[in-house]
Amino acid sequence: MNPITDVDHKTIEELSLNHWQPLSTLLYDGWVLRFANGYTKRANSVQPIHYSTQDVHEKIEECERIYASNQLSTIFKITPFIQPEHLDHILHEKGYDVVDLSRVQTRSLATIKEPEHSDVKMDEQLTGEWLDHFCRLNQLSDLHRGTMEQMLNNIRTRTGFISLFIDGQVVACGFGVVEQGYIGLYDIITDANFRNQGLAEQMILHLLHWGKANGATSSYLQVVANNAPALKLYAKLGFSEIYTYWYRVKKA
Repeated sequence: MNPITDVDHKTIEELSLNHWQPLSTLLYDGWVLRFANGYTKRANSVQPIHYSTQDVHEKIEECERIYASNQLSTIFKITPFIQPEHLDHILHEKGYDVVDLSRVQTRSLATIKEPEHSDVKMDEQLTGEWLDHFCRLNQLSDLHRGTMEQMLNNIRTRTGFISLFIDGQVVACGFGVVEQGYIGLYDIITDANFRNQGLAEQMILHLLHWGKANGATSSYLQVVANNAPALKLYAKLGFSEIYTYWYRVKKA
């Protein structure tokens, strides 16, 4: 398989926006402003990934006004593809701190180990049962539950919601989204009482096989750089890093 190129990197960045949907967006001179009631930085931040023609300082100030009017902090997602290229330096000078350094990783689906744990359920439509377990395992508030439900319903490509059972109880869940030959993996979560038993690995293997059956030839995921257990697991599964990103958040 050919090495992943910079063009593929940009494709994955766009897919990641498609697969973690906000409630609404505002396009502003090539920047994508996303809003989702403050639930997750990914869905409530400026994505400066396309052309930029206006004065960058004025654009930043306008973004600050827009997010403030929505009772949200102004957050910028910084990738290798930002426009203009010196935006990260400008934000640093304006007092924006770096948070949540994250790694984007990929792997080919040419060969995938067969999972050993078979007691899983895969739904291709969002169900209230899956969402109940997702919220329980993530300890989401009722407000964020409603937001997450809308965000998941906004996804417009094939999605698989997986639940893993032990003795009839859901102890892990997550989801994958297939588009343009990739399956993106999201929110792989295991009950704290059942961790370190290889259950996340089993779920991921099931999701990768499901993605391959639905036309994916590669997979991608995003992981916070200080999440050592997850990085160890993904390395074991054959994922490797292709680029990093972080957020810039203005100091309080």
